[in-house]
Amino acid sequence: MSEVFEGYERQYCELSVNLSHKCTSAALLPDGEPKKQQTSELKVGLDDADVLIRKMDLEARSLQPSLKAALLAKLREYKSDLNKLKKEVNKLALTGANQAAHDLESGMMDPHAASANQRERLAMTTERLDQSSDRIRESRRAALETEDLGVSILGELQQQRESLLNSHHRLHGVDDAIDKSKKVLTSMSRRISRNKWIMGSVIGALILAIIIILYFKLFHH
Repeated sequence: MSEVFEGYERQYCELSVNLSHKCTSAALLPDGEPKKQQTSELKVGLDDADVLIRKMDLEARSLQPSLKAALLAKLREYKSDLNKLKKEVNKLALTGANQAAHDLESGMMDPHAASANQRERLAMTTERLDQSSDRIRESRRAALETEDLGVSILGELQQQRESLLNSHHRLHGVDDAIDKSKKVLTSMSRRISRNKWIMGSVIGALILAIIIILYFKLFHH
């Protein structure tokens, strides 16, 4: 889980709860300047909530796919709640007897019903915040397990690398031994050839000596 996303999420949840309280209070106020003032403050708060939603969206999309999907699903819930709150604030902004009559004709809620709805939505927001905390803890646990697995894999890769390096050194030593053996065999081959010439010369000399001896024996008696 991204710490940046968690920070934005905490700010949004606190702001959402605060806006829900203010909206409930404003719904109970009679039409007039205090209600207009509180409605204006609510609109400013909604703008801040929109900014936090956009920041969370950008941060979620920059994460790895396994985390991004869960966070974007959570963001859709936040956006849905925020849109409901925007509708309620827009209703508060419409004042006057004509609007009140229109609200009644449209079957809209009275202030007490709106208050009940706000309390229900506040309870839902609190519950969702608790669920988000559970998901954050679960994500952290999964991240720690993934980190442990990564460390284990890196350790195995390091061992394999050392084994490959040792094998490379042994092969290099074998190559050196082969080169030395080739030199020894070449030297031995040269000695054998030289010895053959020497032996041939000795044998030739012996044969020549025998021929000479036989010649003198046969022709001088």
